[in-house]
Amino acid sequence: MNERSLFLVAALSGGAVLPVQVALNTLLRRYVGEPMQVTFISYLAGTLASLAICFFARYPSPSWALLSQTSWWMWVGGCLGTLYVWSTIFATPKIGAALTLSLTIAGQMIAALFLDHFGALGLTRYAASPLRIAGIMFVIIGVSLVAAAKK
Repeated sequence: MNERSLFLVAALSGGAVLPVQVALNTLLRRYVGEPMQVTFISYLAGTLASLAICFFARYPSPSWALLSQTSWWMWVGGCLGTLYVWSTIFATPKIGAALTLSLTIAGQMIAALFLDHFGALGLTRYAASPLRIAGIMFVIIGVSLVAAAKK
């Protein structure tokens, strides 16, 4: 397997586990109550899993000198992840996992197209070509079909 294939499989696998995460978090909500409480539990479990992986893989601790050079807004990623997890827990019981994830994928694709096109937040620039825009349009059409099937 070449390096690009490894990245493609990693991205596909990451996407494949999202519906399972949404389903598990939605199930946990039945026992816990509020979506934000489940979000906290999800992040706590993820934090503990990340800590264990770092420990057993013997990754070195990040350099405090380098961390102190970061800007405050670079730390917002976890907050955005909280919003994502909460929104799926909140929406899934009412509109279903397929529509919830279709909408999140459409939102991700639209935002990613802008981030790529402008090279925002330090990303490499990839132009919003007509072919890439057409791909986004197909995603939006797919979301519309999933939404129409729910009525």
